[in-house]
Amino acid sequence: MKNSLLDRTVWDLVLDASGNIACAMNPYQIAQDVASAIKTFRTECWYDTTLGIPYRESVLGQLPPASFIRSELVNAALTVPDVASATVTSLVLSERTLSGEIDVTDVNGNTQTVPF
Repeated sequence: MKNSLLDRTVWDLVLDASGNIACAMNPYQIAQDVASAIKTFRTECWYDTTLGIPYRESVLGQLPPASFIRSELVNAALTVPDVASATVTSLVLSERTLSGEIDVTDVNGNTQTVPF
């Protein structure tokens, strides 16, 4: 399945040299899909309301343990097809902002660091 390539800074579509919507290719496609899974709020996907992070229910306005957030991030990454493993390597909770990095290994053994 092909996915549209998203600009990393504004998370919007990118055009190729011919003016067509660019497609993401593996292994970057997997990294992009992991980033999208992490950005998804639980219940946001109407076709599968179990996907995503429970930001509204358990994160926003709360002070959850870092272990809970790490676990949710890894679980979200593992919902992406062809992801074999995921490890949060950096987690920063600062001034109401969640950021960090997660290392993702695909079924072919390629490891990528995905910022969020």
